[in-house]
Amino acid sequence: MSNLQTPFRYDFVGSFLRPQALKDAKAAYQEGKIAKEEFDKVVNDEITRVVAKQKELGYHVITDGEFRRTFWHLDFMWGFEGVDHKATGKGVQFNDELAVLDDTYLVGKIRAKAHPFVEYFKFLKQFEDENTVAKYTIPAPAQTFQQMIVPFNYDNTRKFYPDNEELIQDIAKAYKDVIRQFYDAGCRNLQLDDCTWGALVGDAAKQRYKSLGIDLEEVKDQLLRVNNLALEGKPADMMINSHICRGNYHSTYFTSGAYDTVADHVFARENVNALFLEYDDERSGGFAPLSKISDDKKVVLGLITTKSPVLEDKEKVIARIHEAAKYIPLERLYLSPQCGFASCEIGNKLTEEEQWAKLKLVKEIAEEVWG
Repeated sequence: MSNLQTPFRYDFVGSFLRPQALKDAKAAYQEGKIAKEEFDKVVNDEITRVVAKQKELGYHVITDGEFRRTFWHLDFMWGFEGVDHKATGKGVQFNDELAVLDDTYLVGKIRAKAHPFVEYFKFLKQFEDENTVAKYTIPAPAQTFQQMIVPFNYDNTRKFYPDNEELIQDIAKAYKDVIRQFYDAGCRNLQLDDCTWGALVGDAAKQRYKSLGIDLEEVKDQLLRVNNLALEGKPADMMINSHICRGNYHSTYFTSGAYDTVADHVFARENVNALFLEYDDERSGGFAPLSKISDDKKVVLGLITTKSPVLEDKEKVIARIHEAAKYIPLERLYLSPQCGFASCEIGNKLTEEEQWAKLKLVKEIAEEVWG
C-alpha cells in the first residue's frame, strides 16, 4: 500500500474527458449492440490508459477519471438504499444551458449497503506504486442532503423524513459506513466534492433562498453539521479532503460569488484535511477569505481553468499564488485546476490534448514556485 498523502504541490480534482472509445462503447451497450462484459472491458482498458497518462505526466495522485459514472454526484447516491432515479430529460439550469441530470429522489430511508464505488476503487488501487497513490472522489454528505431538500424533492422527502435533523443523521451514518468500506478496501485518500457551499455564495443565491422563505444561516449550519457528523471517528491515517465548486457542466457554471459569506463555516470549521478551491476567474472573488481557514488545513488553489482550452499565463498564475500567500502561508498552498475536466460525461469544451497541456502547466508552475 502506498503511504503517500494528498494533496500534492501539483494536483488535480479527479475527472477527465471521456475517450471516444469509451463513448462509443457506452452507446453500443445502451443500444444493445454489445454485452455488459464487453463494455466493462472497454471501461477497464480506458481507465488503465488514463492512469498511465497521469503517471507519464509525473503526477503522484491517480484517479479513474470518473469513467464509470455518468454524473459526478448522482451515481454515488444511487448506491444507497432508499435512493432511486429516473432519466426524464429535466435537470438544473446553468448559466448557458440546461444540465440534463437524472431525477434522483428518495423511495425510503437512506441506508448504507455494499457500495459499488468501493469495487471501482479496488480496480484503481492496483495501479498504485512507490510514486503514486489512488484517490477516489465522491459527493460530500452535504450534496446528498441538498439533493433531497431542493424544492422539487422536498415534498417527496417529507414522506420519509418529517424533519431535516433525522435526514442529516441518516445521511451521516450512511456515509460513515461507506467511508469505512473504502478504508477497509485500502483507500487512504478520499475527496468529497461539494457544490453546496458554492450554491450559497453571491447575491443571486441570497435572493433565491429568500424567495423560498429559507433561512440561509440555518442552511449553512445544516451543511456543516452533516459533513462533520459523517467525518466523526474517521481513521486517523485517512486523508479526507473537500473540493468546493460553483458548478462545472459543459464549460458553463451554476453560480458566482466570493467565499466571504461561507468562510466562517466551511473554511474555519469543516473537519477535512485540505480544501480544493475554485479560483480560476473573477467569479470566485478575492483571496481574503483564506485568512479564515483553520490552521490544520491545507489549501489547493484552483487557478487553472478546465472550462477553456486557452493556457494561462504562467507568470500571472505565479503572481496569484503569491497574492494568496498574503493570507495563508505559502507552505500550506498547493496548485490544481479549479475543477475536473468532465464532471459529467458530456465533458468540457476542450480536447484531450488540451486537457493534458493544462496539467503539464500546473506541474511546471508548482515546481517553479515550490521547487
